[in-house]
Amino acid sequence: MADTKYIFVTGGVVSSLGKGIISASLGKLLQARGYSVTIQKFDPYINVDPGTLNPYEHGECYVTIDGHEADLDLGHYERFLNVPTTRANNITTGRIYQSVIEKERKGDYLGKTVQVVPHITDEIKRNVKLLGSKYKFDFVITEIGGTVGDIESLPFIESVRQLKWELGKNCICVHLTYVPYIAAAKEYKTKPTQHSVKQLQELGIQPDILVLRTERKLSTELLRKVALFCNVAEEAVVQSVDVPTIYEVPLVLQQQKMDETVLRKMGLEVGPTPEMIAWNEFLQKKISATETVKIGLVGKYVELQDAYKSIDESLLQAATYNDRILELHMLHSEKITDANVAEQLRGMDGLVIAPGFGQRGIDGKFAAIRYARENNIPTLGICLGMQCMVIEFARNVLGLENANSTEMDVKTPYKVIDLMEEQKNVTNMGGSMRLGAYDCNLKKGSKAYKAYKKESIQERHRHRFEFNSEYRDQFEAAGMKCTGENPDTNLVEVVEIPELNWFVGVQFHPEYSSTVVSPNPLFVSFVKAAIDNKK
Repeated sequence: MADTKYIFVTGGVVSSLGKGIISASLGKLLQARGYSVTIQKFDPYINVDPGTLNPYEHGECYVTIDGHEADLDLGHYERFLNVPTTRANNITTGRIYQSVIEKERKGDYLGKTVQVVPHITDEIKRNVKLLGSKYKFDFVITEIGGTVGDIESLPFIESVRQLKWELGKNCICVHLTYVPYIAAAKEYKTKPTQHSVKQLQELGIQPDILVLRTERKLSTELLRKVALFCNVAEEAVVQSVDVPTIYEVPLVLQQQKMDETVLRKMGLEVGPTPEMIAWNEFLQKKISATETVKIGLVGKYVELQDAYKSIDESLLQAATYNDRILELHMLHSEKITDANVAEQLRGMDGLVIAPGFGQRGIDGKFAAIRYARENNIPTLGICLGMQCMVIEFARNVLGLENANSTEMDVKTPYKVIDLMEEQKNVTNMGGSMRLGAYDCNLKKGSKAYKAYKKESIQERHRHRFEFNSEYRDQFEAAGMKCTGENPDTNLVEVVEIPELNWFVGVQFHPEYSSTVVSPNPLFVSFVKAAIDNKK
């Protein structure tokens, strides 16, 4: 395709309507038609990236292949499109201002007064068009975080206004709004949508397509009314009704011909409707499953819906491909003790020990790991979860009393987990961990090797501390084998106990690379082991 097409997705009325899911779903439909598609997220907050944000503030921090800490919506983009994201796919106000200020300090603006318009907006537009000009995608979908009217997002909205003029037919705006149901009146109200669109129009943007978020199906009459009052063609008003799983949203949009509307508005040939065979096969497997697999996720942020989003979705995908319904139990590690661990873990077919940072909830993880190890419950430890497996084994099998990670106790007599050498002089917290995709060589015959079915893999990392190889011989002699390591640094990345059914800890984050059509093999293997354990 000669020119890259740009689609902007904005939100109105309230936040958390699912702009990321709509963006990913539309991207999936266009991809199914043979176009190359990528999606980027613009976050209006001033943090340079979400890496230093508490999960209570922002949910999961997602990591791209090139080591950028990004918004969790990038996880949705990858899970839907099966295309890796990079630093260019997530831009924050902080990144924009940082770049502009650095240019000003170097004298790039030749002494001019630096202003929001044109300098900030020019930097935003440069980042929007980068994916099209540098990586040559056919479609670049850009999700603008927050809600229209937020003071933080005004420079982004102004940039969209300018781009709509500059790019003409190669640029459209999709606006997602909420249509509330008033129980007392027993009817849906479109006034919030009208106000939201009016606010967008006041900022110089006429939306081309409206997506109405709603709990139940809206009438044709109501859709016509919205089209009339918002200056949008009737066929360009789409409703996004609640569905059992987010993976059904692309099909809901396809039924309403949203992708066809986009192509027509951009002057492209519509062609036949794609069948999306692999996607439909996944959904069919999910719908037809009748038996359950019960997985316990042990972590300290389990009360937060999005704190372990990628792990949740990876488990769902793995369960689906194992023809099972996932029954996920969120187990708060602060509430697990040696006294109640048997009760807390009763009936679990498998356990995931979650990643994280810091001391809080760590003792509950140790208790859960010991119980799982001694009772042969299939267990997957991720990042800190793997490190906790190592510490528990050191204390209770090797007899190294008070063994620990120097993250938790700098004076521990047995530093079985220690700060990585290159991290010892790091002072800045943001973007300074071991981040992104690294190679890992697996030992033939190991559980990890059998899962991946190959010797060399690549997975993403986000950590500062590592397995201390000085203790490697002790661990292996006692039965915990180091079955995966980085070929360049010999960093231990996978540990497992072969004598148990399935007891594997990984320093990397396999959840970041699991997608709908290509589930991560480690999760698939783990869930299969949990099913076998149940039998």
